[in-house]
This record gives sequence, structure tokens and C-alpha cells, in this order.
Amino acid sequence: MDRFEEMYTFVRVVDAGSLSAAADRMDIAKSAVSRRLTDLESRLDVQLLNRTTRRINLTDSGRQFYQRCTRILADLEESEQQTSDEHTELKGTIRIAAPLSFGIQHLSPLLNDFLKIHPELNLDLNLDDRKVNLMDEGVDLGIRIGELNDSSLVARRLAPCKLVLCASPDYLKAHGEPKHPDDLRKHMGLTYSNTAENQLWQFIQANGKTVSVRVPNRLRANNGDVLLQAGINGLGILSITTFIAHKAIKNHQLKLILPDYKIKEESVYAIYPTQRHLPARVRTLIDYLVECFGDTPYWDKLSGHSA
Repeated sequence: MDRFEEMYTFVRVVDAGSLSAAADRMDIAKSAVSRRLTDLESRLDVQLLNRTTRRINLTDSGRQFYQRCTRILADLEESEQQTSDEHTELKGTIRIAAPLSFGIQHLSPLLNDFLKIHPELNLDLNLDDRKVNLMDEGVDLGIRIGELNDSSLVARRLAPCKLVLCASPDYLKAHGEPKHPDDLRKHMGLTYSNTAENQLWQFIQANGKTVSVRVPNRLRANNGDVLLQAGINGLGILSITTFIAHKAIKNHQLKLILPDYKIKEESVYAIYPTQRHLPARVRTLIDYLVECFGDTPYWDKLSGHSA
């Protein structure tokens, strides 16, 4: 039995969750899958899987072997793909998941240009502010904003993402303008709900110390454009990214608040799973986005302050 075939079968079984599912995906008999696993464990003289009638579980040795196998198979596939790519145009489909507002305003125009450059490529773009599980949903490339805590993902920084505090002139006229972060406790916040602690706003003072303020929510939403319109309509104070709010600030629909207090800067990342081979078409798209975005913070010189 070919060792790579045994390794491939083992990985497919783990990924599929059962011998039957792996056999269906590989279009071979379940008995053939079982025989390959038995031969592999016999050759290694170690148990890799605990099998039950309904599911399988990796042993400690199996988990370590699985990680090594996925790296070896990914390296082999990438080597073959790179050799093939030297003689062929980029083809196929790239499935992308990105936040709604950022996707519409800043990602979509770049993807249109990318398709013109590569006429044999297709894109499947899903715009949703929730954190999509790339592996479970078969997504090749995710665009994510903020802190990345998932060690199973590889991240490449695309651009800085500046946060600012602002409100409409009408709101500030009616409720007063905060002069210190503590003043925010008496105001209503318009906050993004897809964060771990959306009521706790943090500021960095000139001396480097952090000030945290819990701001009452007037409106929580999982989309920045919804919050932007609420802010323009005078419903409260916004903590929002400049790539969404910079036009409204320039047009004086919103006014910056507490500009001397720095809010933690986030970043926009391109992410993909560590255990998945990165096809040349996806790698080319990431390189393209990095080049296009550069260090653009979507923060023109607003009210005398710049990024």
C-alpha cells in the first residue's frame, strides 16, 4: 500500500468524522477505507483512532500524526499546484467571506478589478458581519476586522482600521459634548454588537494609561451602516470605524468627540485555515489586496486630525 494513499485516507476519515462519510467522499468502499486504516496502524504499530459504531476519536498519537499528515499532503499539493500554475492561467472559484459594510464600500471595487485582470477566475462573495467558520462553510478566504484569537487561522494584515468617537451636532446641542471619557456614562451609546464587550469603551490617555467606561446602549446593531444612520439622526454617540464614518465627518453630519483620547487601533486581515492548502488563485488575491490597501486607514484629514 502506498504510504501517501494511507495518509490521505486517514486525513479524509478524520475530516469527514466517520469511515462511511470518508468512503462516500472518496467514492470507494467502506471496507477499503477500513483496510487502509488497519494497514496504517499495523505498520506504525500504534492506535490512531478510537472507533465506535457512530463516530471516531483521535488518540493522542493520532492527533499528532494527523497534524503531520496534513502538512505533508498540503506541501505536496502546493508543489504540484505551483508547477502547474507556471504553465496555466489562474482558474476556478474563490469563496470569500467579509463584513457587510467593508465589503460593499472598499472590498467590492477591488474584487471587480481583480476579475478583469484574471478572466478565468470566479468569485463567490458572502457579505455578513458574523464570524464565519471558514472550515465548516468551505470558505477559502475570510476578511476580518479586529483581534484574532483563533490559532487555527493564518492571518495577513491588509490595512489599519481606526476607531473614532462621534455624534451629530443636533445630539451634542441637546445633550452636551463630553469633555472626558467619564462623561460618556450620562450619554446613550450606539454600539456594534459583534464584540465581546460592546458596552465597555476604552481610551488611551496621553500618559499611556487606559480609561474604561461603560456606556449605556441606546441601540445595538451588528452592522456599522445601521449605526451610522442612527448617529446622523441624533440618537446617540458612536464608537465607529473611520472607513464607515469618514464621509459623514467630512460633511459635518457627525462631529468628532474626545479627539485627544486615543482609541485602540484595529486592523483588517485576510485569513485562511492553517491546515488547508492555499491555492495559487487565493494566494494571488491576497497579494493583490495587500498591494491595493497598503496603509490606507480610510481617515482623511478630519477636523485637524489625521491617522
